[in-house]
Amino acid sequence: MLMPKRMKYRKQYKGRIKGKAHKGNYVAYGRYGLQSTTKGKITSRQIESARIAINRYIKRGGKVTIRIFPHKPVTKKPLETRQGKGKGAVEYYVAPVKEGTILYEIDGVSEELAREAFRLASHKLPVKTKFVFRKEEVDQ
Repeated sequence: MLMPKRMKYRKQYKGRIKGKAHKGNYVAYGRYGLQSTTKGKITSRQIESARIAINRYIKRGGKVTIRIFPHKPVTKKPLETRQGKGKGAVEYYVAPVKEGTILYEIDGVSEELAREAFRLASHKLPVKTKFVFRKEEVDQ
């Protein structure tokens, strides 16, 4: 499972995910990408589950890059606990994702293979996604 090695503060506020992605919104490392079209929080388990689905389908044929990292802690109080007595313990980590963020990239496989791999992966994720291509540089 992905999680931060060290953090300055163990617990964080919940926060809100607002606006569209300005960073990480283009395909940088691969030929094809999986882009989110809605905002949401993706847990480390969901990231790993989608990664495994992609790798199983392409049979380790190409190179898969994960562009998101779960750095935000989510806390939870134990069941049947009364209110008060502070914030609960850290339960898991999430990656806050804005609209337009590239989640995964693939290189070294055909378009049909990449499209199907991303379709399988999108079923594991809580955000809506779409298949995108790398923008080729015109001035070469």
